[in-house]
Amino acid sequence: MNYHQEYQASIDNPEAFWQDKALHLDWFTPPKKALSENTNGYPQWFKGGKLNTSYLALDHHVNAGRGENAALIYDSPVTNTQETWTYNTLLNEVATLAGALTSLGVTKGDTVIIYMPMIPQAAVAMLAVARIGAIHSVVFGGFAASELAVRIDDAEPALIITASCGIEGKKLLPYKPMVDDAIALAHHKPAGCVVYQRKQLNANLVDDFDHDWQALCQASEPVECTPVDATDPLYILYTSGTTGKPKGVVRDNGGHAVALNYSMQAIYDIDQGDVFWAASDVGWVVGHSYIVYGPLIKGATTVMFEGKPVGTPDAGAFWRMVEQHRINVLFAAPTAFRAIRKEDPEANCIARYDLSSLRTIFMAGERLDPPTYHWTVEKTGKPVVDHWWQTETGWPICSNPIGIEPLSTKPGSSSVPTPGFNVRVLGANGEPVATGEKGAIAISLPLPPGCLTTIWRDHKRFTQGYLQEFEGYYSTGDNGYIDEEGFVFIMGRTDDVINVAGHRLSTGEMEEVLASHNAVAECSVIGVADALKGQIPVGLVLLKDGVKVEEAAFEQELIAKVRNTIGPVASFKRAVIVNRLPKTRSGKILRKLLRQIAADEPINIPSTIDDPGSVTEIADLMKSKGLVER
Repeated sequence: MNYHQEYQASIDNPEAFWQDKALHLDWFTPPKKALSENTNGYPQWFKGGKLNTSYLALDHHVNAGRGENAALIYDSPVTNTQETWTYNTLLNEVATLAGALTSLGVTKGDTVIIYMPMIPQAAVAMLAVARIGAIHSVVFGGFAASELAVRIDDAEPALIITASCGIEGKKLLPYKPMVDDAIALAHHKPAGCVVYQRKQLNANLVDDFDHDWQALCQASEPVECTPVDATDPLYILYTSGTTGKPKGVVRDNGGHAVALNYSMQAIYDIDQGDVFWAASDVGWVVGHSYIVYGPLIKGATTVMFEGKPVGTPDAGAFWRMVEQHRINVLFAAPTAFRAIRKEDPEANCIARYDLSSLRTIFMAGERLDPPTYHWTVEKTGKPVVDHWWQTETGWPICSNPIGIEPLSTKPGSSSVPTPGFNVRVLGANGEPVATGEKGAIAISLPLPPGCLTTIWRDHKRFTQGYLQEFEGYYSTGDNGYIDEEGFVFIMGRTDDVINVAGHRLSTGEMEEVLASHNAVAECSVIGVADALKGQIPVGLVLLKDGVKVEEAAFEQELIAKVRNTIGPVASFKRAVIVNRLPKTRSGKILRKLLRQIAADEPINIPSTIDDPGSVTEIADLMKSKGLVER
């Protein structure tokens, strides 16, 4: 089928569509029915089916004779290490750690927190927990003790798995003291902690509580997989909540496996033996879906990279990785490519490497601005796909379906809805708006397999946060429009719309215009209170490395660009050059924090911030420029 036929089949008869996709997996007991309702009256997938996600990712391939195929490539420029793990090797390590966890009393349904750097043992830990039917919650390595403590109290883990340290550039980050501090702060006390000792730093272990990973595994026997129900939880992944309390997104085993297996082929055009690199971290949803589970369930080779797009050692890191490991598909956030472009605007580093193995570059995690899109296409000569999804959905809502039928590309659009996602644009009254008209992006229920099933131990919060705004829909919290060809344009979060003299304007549109200036590396537009017009837009602009401008003239150039592109209605009259923008560790600009600074509100610094020092710096700058409400 072509894309339109495939998509329509998924919308017209989702039960038949997904039952067919489910049978592509190696179930212990195949599901007889695709769709039903859980005890909360919410749709659930594949009830009655029995499987194990670790089995699908490892045992299935070994049993099929693919045990010596490469499962995982580990590349760590910060430790000068490269390793290739076969499916046989990975299975043995996972089964042995699973046996070790069992010996410590972890059983099916228990939770285990994993606090690890980007090393193969992080994937081993996830797969081992899944193997025994327990539920893992990966917390990004390097989160402060207070943030880890909040997650310990919510997940109530039986055990914590960590490593002796992480590495940021040339800096060692001792993990064990942070874990100890978190346990001291938390009300819930886990029964113990398993510590993987890295040779760069040896952690001090507490007698009768801490367990040395290596010694524990040497004394343990591998175990077989524990069958679980398709609707049993596989993992909890915490995402920031508006109340400050993290939300524990719950992913099930069955729907998750079906969706990821389908997406590897349909979206990324990846099959057994292909090399797939998601340049993210296991602490984020991309790491769960497309570093660990998706590629391994498909039987491909996944890549784990302990480094940065720039600085380890230079702006050629991505291109070196592609050449050395013959990577077929590269997936990273736009901010990674903006960082590369900022440091190497002429892409001189690309000329040093052979990119012939690379078929497609995918970007997600934030809006892909057209200038970054065009630069990447021009400099690499590769197709670039912008696709859109969320921690909550676990896999792409919209994408160019390369594995079904590659479609034309429209810069600024995340292409078309993925089969299974019935995407709609709704007005304030909850009714669909006309083609091309902007509104709230929502997805008609039921969501396809692989999406969140609830918030951990708080289904009321799930209902209020996602299902209450528009009856019969999942509210994404994003705004945008769908054009006459069905292409979806995400313009930003619904709170990234400002009201200028009664006109609702998207800050994302203005950012697109500013980013098109050849001196601009990155930018953010926020609304600042104005006595006359209610709000006026202000641009915060980061220049490319080595670029020098006269600030007043540069500001006038940007004002003229916005006026010529969007019109005088935008009332864009202020642009300020900044040295850095506050971002999360995954690269998203913290626009809400910038709005809080401008409104002189109490600042809620999220736990995911990469550099807390940037907050004071940007606040002082905005005050000096008269951009803070008084």
